[in-house]
Amino acid sequence: MAGTAVHLRARQNEKRPTARRSGGGDFVLSIEEKSRSIRDPVAKLRFIRRSLARYQEADRKLQAVPTPLRTLLYKVTRFDRVTPLLTTNPNGAARPAGRPEPRRPARLGLPAASLLAGFALVAAGYQATRPVTAEPAGEAPRLAPRPVAETLPVLPQGVSPSRVWLVQSGDRWELYSNGLRVDTTYAIAGEPRRFRAFHVAAGMQEAVEEKPVGILFHTSESDIWPLEESFNEKLRDSSQGLLRYLRRNHVYHYLIDRFGQVFRVVEETAKANHAGHSVWARGDLVFLNLNNAFLGVSFETRWEGGRALPITEAQLAAGRSLTDYLRKRWEIAADLCVPHGLTSVNPRKRLIGHHLDWARGFPFEAFGLPDQYARPAPSVALFGFGYDERLVRVMGRPWAGVREAERILADEAAARGTTVDEVRRERQRRFDAWLAEQTSDQDAADARRVAAGAVGAKVRAPGVNRIGG
Repeated sequence: MAGTAVHLRARQNEKRPTARRSGGGDFVLSIEEKSRSIRDPVAKLRFIRRSLARYQEADRKLQAVPTPLRTLLYKVTRFDRVTPLLTTNPNGAARPAGRPEPRRPARLGLPAASLLAGFALVAAGYQATRPVTAEPAGEAPRLAPRPVAETLPVLPQGVSPSRVWLVQSGDRWELYSNGLRVDTTYAIAGEPRRFRAFHVAAGMQEAVEEKPVGILFHTSESDIWPLEESFNEKLRDSSQGLLRYLRRNHVYHYLIDRFGQVFRVVEETAKANHAGHSVWARGDLVFLNLNNAFLGVSFETRWEGGRALPITEAQLAAGRSLTDYLRKRWEIAADLCVPHGLTSVNPRKRLIGHHLDWARGFPFEAFGLPDQYARPAPSVALFGFGYDERLVRVMGRPWAGVREAERILADEAAARGTTVDEVRRERQRRFDAWLAEQTSDQDAADARRVAAGAVGAKVRAPGVNRIGG
């Protein structure tokens, strides 16, 4: 996509003398010349979006002019060079001669969106298959991550209540005492929550848990439209389409959209499919595959390697209120609130970072949470997992907790007079044994649940579900 503007510029240079490059009437050349002086990629993208919107509105008005005069106006304004960018033809080609141009809707066509996306990709160094440009192994990122959003002040003790309660509810909404408003339109029940924790020394615990112990923060990695008034319809449509998909597949417990609206997807008492293979720990207690143990909270955005501005201020405020409510309701410890990217693993390859959303840039301070990036990574320290060149291409280097966990492994190897690789292999064997034990335990529980449901269906008499019967 980034090549679209380059190709168009090359074609124009072939058809136009160099002396006319500064002509203010040509949209593409004008936007290129002005954007060169804007160094900030975000400001440059904002300028390009506004320029496209202005020209698209002018083009819409030109469509209302009678044909002979409209043709003349197109030549005078040079809109004939811009029309392929604004057409609804998905290939961006001009309409064949003699075929009438239908009246276009008041929104950007696909080619214009492609041009915008191209400029965005160039500005952010984004690639279609990888969030950021590759970094040499062992080097720090060349671009420092931008702050996610400004830090929210800590509420005084007298203002921040010790608990959060439901104040009022309606058919499709709930209002809580800390100002949190939850839209329940898409809420759905799910499979009952069930899991067992592991102890570092004793292995799987006897107790079966049914309450969530942590919160896992995600980014949706879905299609994102510019947060501008002219894209209101697209913003709403994309959020609703995403919510329907999440509901259908039982993904996440909560989604926070670009405007800061909080939607419940899967009920808090049920399991959601959001964590995949994952590891986190608190003290000597270890949790594997966090779908059951953790609540999933996702921000509708793209992480883009942590170098963009992935959440809006409205999402930031709503995310803090939601986190505060969930922590107080379920008595969740602060160090069990963690981004997905820090927990995700590939058990077959023994690698961390299978998913990398929020692997840097999460606003812990604004949420009143400890910095989990500095904490030794449990997947490395407890299970000897490593990372590959794919993670290095995205991150430049992993977060500080990974390096601290590697130091722990090295210290243990030195104390025992063995190699780090041998310590890693021992830890990996422990992971394999625990994972197999967890899988067997969950399969047995699922079989009992299915059998109980089948027995219940057999003993129910006909008509027992009728009203009054």
